[in-house]
Amino acid sequence: MRTRGKQPGVPAPQNPWSEIVPGLWMGGHEFRNRSGHLELAVVRDEFDLVQTLLRLPGHGPDAGIEHHVWPIPDGPLDGTQLAGVMRLAQAASEALDEGRRVLVRCYHGYNRSGLVVAHALVRRGHSADEAIRLIRSRRSPWALHNELFVAYLRAGLPTARLLEDLAE
Repeated sequence: MRTRGKQPGVPAPQNPWSEIVPGLWMGGHEFRNRSGHLELAVVRDEFDLVQTLLRLPGHGPDAGIEHHVWPIPDGPLDGTQLAGVMRLAQAASEALDEGRRVLVRCYHGYNRSGLVVAHALVRRGHSADEAIRLIRSRRSPWALHNELFVAYLRAGLPTARLLEDLAE
């Protein structure tokens, strides 16, 4: 259940980033431009807060832009990793409350960023299924195709974290 790299059957997104709700964007590190060629998605100063779940050199953001980095796999997460996802979602939600523009990104902008964005939406009153549908309609039908992440969201990240901590 990985999207990093050249996973067969998982197309690169058509846009570097997509606005899910006003001020909250989801994106990746590469996209397929209008001519069909892969292009790097480099963040400069378009956002006030950038949250990165997979850091690649040369992809920004510019100096002076608030940048949170929390590398996680596109697979099973332990309790500490889930706690970090929850902290990022809280910070994104607080930044939205302050009227700031937030980008959450991973490799394609499908799964890891989708987990953070969906949890932020749940914190803001959406059900998990509403958040998933909204993300897929705004970003890509491929968003949140990692069924484990969907299960985490449906169970609730605090519950998933508790269960992961107990399993360790």
